[in-house]
Amino acid sequence: MEKSIKLTSLNRKEALRYLGYKKNAPDERVEELMDECEELVLKTAVPRFIYKKLDFTVNEDGVAFKNTSMVLPGESIKKHLYKCDSAICMAVTISEGIDRQLRVLQLTDMAKALVFDSLASVAVEQTCDKVEELLREEYPDYYQTFRFGIGYGDLPISMQEPFLKVLDAGKKIGLNLNKSYMLAPVKSVTAVIGLTKEPVSTKNRGCATCNLNKTCAYREMGGHCSG
Repeated sequence: MEKSIKLTSLNRKEALRYLGYKKNAPDERVEELMDECEELVLKTAVPRFIYKKLDFTVNEDGVAFKNTSMVLPGESIKKHLYKCDSAICMAVTISEGIDRQLRVLQLTDMAKALVFDSLASVAVEQTCDKVEELLREEYPDYYQTFRFGIGYGDLPISMQEPFLKVLDAGKKIGLNLNKSYMLAPVKSVTAVIGLTKEPVSTKNRGCATCNLNKTCAYREMGGHCSG
């Protein structure tokens, strides 16, 4: 039976953080836009995902995935998969309809477009979280690392291309790349999750080890992305 994900609500608090709200409550107009856009995102989004469990070896070039020609280079991915027995390569999208709707709103109502965009970002993250829940059910004997996105740390964004090919993501979930290796549809995620028999430390999830810490909007507001 093919697994599916359905979103029934979106985390508005998270969406407001994307919009730059810290402690100040949104005004009535923003609340109205949140109502309208949450309904529109939930109506438009089509969550799709694919993942593969792959064994790997580590060499001087990086992480080589068995039964594929893919080698993810760099020290960051080696560190991420340290002491892991295998890895989940995953791709998630909420589909092209979200991109089309956002383009329409950007031409007709920029304020609504901003709110819609923030809620769409929440939607793809919640979809990723639900995929992780499915993985915990499928691999109950393993601990999972956090999601390591393609392009994080010293892992080049150009590795999106072989990564999507390994997953056959274009055919399976309609996820492709543009010439700059950006994902299309835009509201999509590619990531690697390690599976290990040992408890996973959360110490590397903080700001100090994040490659976005110099430009992070959350840090500028005095917060952080984990709550």
